[in-house]
Amino acid sequence: MRSPCESGPVDQDWEERVRAAWAAFDDYAEEDAADFRAVVDALADELPADSPLGLFERACAWDSTGHSDRAVPLYREALERGLGEASAYKGRRAKIQLSSSLRNTGHPEEGVKLLSPELVAPSDELDDAVRATLALCLSSMGRDREGLSLVLGALAPHLPRYQRSMATYARLLVEPEE
Repeated sequence: MRSPCESGPVDQDWEERVRAAWAAFDDYAEEDAADFRAVVDALADELPADSPLGLFERACAWDSTGHSDRAVPLYREALERGLGEASAYKGRRAKIQLSSSLRNTGHPEEGVKLLSPELVAPSDELDDAVRATLALCLSSMGRDREGLSLVLGALAPHLPRYQRSMATYARLLVEPEE
């Protein structure tokens, strides 16, 4: 019997079990964080040792249980091993989450460098998360106006009215005054 990912994409059963583990995340008390990480580790262990998907899930588990410092190297390795090719969506999530973790560990400039290209990447449901996380990184660097501009720009399309005004205000926060 071969393991998932051995000769192709991860099978649907594995993905469903990963989703189920994350759906149960809030059922774990803070003091049971190691138990949750063990569930994720067991799922990751089903994959080949060099699988970027397993590294990503482990990074997420460390990050979600308050250990950004342990998550950073795992996110980096997952991306280096081709997470974006294995799953473009998870690759983008890894960039967002790595940037947040970098900010949390005192390296917001690395988060800005990692996320800035995502502003012009193909659009998906993660666009607002990119902008929100990038805004936090910018704010941590003392670049609050740029961060606010990103957040207002992301919020504007969701407003029932004032979309054009808010988009203009967002732009004017970063455009040089004439």
